Amino acid sequence: MKPSLCIVCKGKGLCGRPKCPILSKFQATEKLPPLGDDVFGASPPSVFVGRMGYPNIQAGPLVPPQISSSDAQIYDSPQEWLNRGIEDIIGLRSNLVRSNIKLNIKDARTLDNKFLVKTHELAMADTPVDTEVWFVKPPKRELRFDDVFAPMGPSGQIKSLDITENPSVPQSVDRLTSDTDALARDAVVELHGSGISVYHIYRLFSIGLLGKQNARRLVPTRWSITATDDILGKKLIADLRDMPILGGIKVFSSQKLGNRFEILLLPRIFSFELMEIWQPKSVWAGDSVWIGADREGYDGKATYSNLGGGYYSARLGVLEYLEKIRKQASVFIVREILPDYWAPLGSWVIQETVKDAMARRPKEFETVDEALIDITTRIRTPTHRWKHEAKILDDFKFQICPIR
Repeated sequence: MKPSLCIVCKGKGLCGRPKCPILSKFQATEKLPPLGDDVFGASPPSVFVGRMGYPNIQAGPLVPPQISSSDAQIYDSPQEWLNRGIEDIIGLRSNLVRSNIKLNIKDARTLDNKFLVKTHELAMADTPVDTEVWFVKPPKRELRFDDVFAPMGPSGQIKSLDITENPSVPQSVDRLTSDTDALARDAVVELHGSGISVYHIYRLFSIGLLGKQNARRLVPTRWSITATDDILGKKLIADLRDMPILGGIKVFSSQKLGNRFEILLLPRIFSFELMEIWQPKSVWAGDSVWIGADREGYDGKATYSNLGGGYYSARLGVLEYLEKIRKQASVFIVREILPDYWAPLGSWVIQETVKDAMARRPKEFETVDEALIDITTRIRTPTHRWKHEAKILDDFKFQICPIR
């Protein structure tokens, strides 16, 4: 298989093999603890909706065995994982047991399935919820990896499910999940505006709790993450169009978990470009460098990104910063994936590393050339290998812009 196919596919099966050989090696090497057919613990809270067999899928809560409420939240809190090692994150997530209910995506409209109703209660919560699950047989001991969602541990079919305490539900979540006349995209935007984290919104969207009653459906978790990031991104872009243009040229940087981000903001109307450079021996790259890019102009993006869900995660992280400072700008991002990134952890790595970069003090420059010289001191790949792919920089090649 060509490394380029692996990077585009990221485990989705484009090579035609029944199992991804890259993901299989992680499942085979990880040693998981033995489990019985009964699991009790505090769900972080967390739920998962699969995509295999769509529209007939499997969904259910994730529960770490014998973990108390005071310790459970870290198991599904990407905001707190950036300074941990990859092994630590996989170790945490491997203890999340995935419980499965066989459902049709339209079951979210009728709520005839009692297990789905209980999963809804859990998904709405903002703090860990004591949960007990009985399985048909002990959960299958394997890990699940993906380029969009975080790793997960063993899985099993639900026989019985109990929520053993009353979940704590934010007022805005209670109101908007009960509003069966609001469009799902409007509910997503309003929840985000009320301070609900995107990770909470992902699970509400995925488990079928948002939208008009006759249009609600279960959405596979990987799809709900990208859809939410895109909905919020488009709303923020629409808002930015009425804002003044950024003064000066700024560079933000961060490196976490083998992902180096260099973010260049240019004083012009909004446009966005993400370039990915996969170094040899990084998780999907094989033995050679792979470089890809995607972009959008002022009018937005009409088709799904060839870089996958990470494009929307990176875009959202920068847009939230621009909204905060009430400015618009052209955005150019270089994401260099290093050999240190040896296992796929999900798109949260992109979003949280971009947020970390935007929270740091930027460097300011008078010209784009000066900014690029600074960026290249931190990018391992030689400049001539990737600079020509950066279409957004063409208009700025000779531009001088005083810092304000």
